[in-house]
Amino acid sequence: MLMFKKMKQILLSKGKIVSFYKDILETPDGNIVEYDYLMHNFGGGAGALVVDENDMTYLVKQYRNSINDLSIEIPAGGYSFKGESGEDCARREIEEELGVKANRMIHISNIVSSIGTFDEKTDVYIALDLEKGKQKLDDGEYIEILKIDINEAINMVYNGKINDSKTIIALLAYRDLKYKGEI
Repeated sequence: MLMFKKMKQILLSKGKIVSFYKDILETPDGNIVEYDYLMHNFGGGAGALVVDENDMTYLVKQYRNSINDLSIEIPAGGYSFKGESGEDCARREIEEELGVKANRMIHISNIVSSIGTFDEKTDVYIALDLEKGKQKLDDGEYIEILKIDINEAINMVYNGKINDSKTIIALLAYRDLKYKGEI
């Protein structure tokens, strides 16, 4: 058996978005170990690769504290409330950040990007058949919108300019679905 048994969970710090715990676990052979655990207080969020009829994608460039640098990503954000659907969250985020609405959403995956320590789940979509919406950035949100050919964006994964996991998954899934003729 591979399962561990959680013996105790100690809250070390609770923040606005995440809480940090020390978990005390019993291993399958009876040893006791400690693991760090970072819990997303709202469960996670969602994002979508937005692609227009000319195979242009709209990515956002923004500062990310975790890397102390700018990151190029699909529009995404956290759930507004527990129980919000991934699709509703992704739709809201693409309109807030890009000012567009999607008439077609394809669910790609629900990922856990750092499964060794963090439970944040992110629903990943592809957004197609676009129409004008209304951009409404959150307070304190500063982004630059990048309109990029989808193939150029995929090349940015391989040359290290895009390193965000949800964005990489969305771009490669789009290429795969396009190749298969499903998009």
